[in-house]
Amino acid sequence: MFKKILVIFSFVFLSLLCFFVSAAQYEEEVESGVLSIYFQDENVGYEEYTWQSDEMGYLLSVKGRMTKPVDMEIHSLILRLDKSFIPLQFNFKFSVGGVVQEISSLIVDGQVENTLHVSGQEYKSTVKIKRDAFLLPNPVFSCYMVVAKKFRCHLQEPVELSAYIIPLFEVPLSLEFDEESPCSMILEVSGITMEMETDDEGSLKFLHSPAQKLKVYKQNP
Repeated sequence: MFKKILVIFSFVFLSLLCFFVSAAQYEEEVESGVLSIYFQDENVGYEEYTWQSDEMGYLLSVKGRMTKPVDMEIHSLILRLDKSFIPLQFNFKFSVGGVVQEISSLIVDGQVENTLHVSGQEYKSTVKIKRDAFLLPNPVFSCYMVVAKKFRCHLQEPVELSAYIIPLFEVPLSLEFDEESPCSMILEVSGITMEMETDDEGSLKFLHSPAQKLKVYKQNP
């Protein structure tokens, strides 16, 4: 009888141990915050974001509002990535000038199936991009967090990548670290130079596009 109880106890103990180990392995990382958007030094909008990790990879959710240089409301933006920051799914519902539009994209090995809904009409397109291209819908700034999360403060030398300005076209994207500040990067997206600041956690602290007269700051908690 004692041996039977001991066996049952051991089984329960091992089951609990496996459960807690598994839970530790898949513990979610969740970061929420607000980005303030400035155009020509005027506060023109915000983006509320949530970044979380799970056993599948990463999920970025965004909503917000801006009045300049484009009058746009972000009703919902959802970007799903795998553990290597490869984009898998994208959904973006927004309105410009009061007209509601929605873009849904499914990405498999660099092939993007886009579906656009606007004014009761549906449009479909298929685009081939580099598998590791960053999705940068214009003008949403929270998606630059994917770059920050991937490289954090560890970029040691310039890299040449690509960005998909969804759902339009793919453009070159180059990254170069700032020698004076390892958490600062210089981005060049299709000829437009931008400055980005992150931290060891990969938060998007600051984004500046001098040519577009745009600055984005992460609000302090």
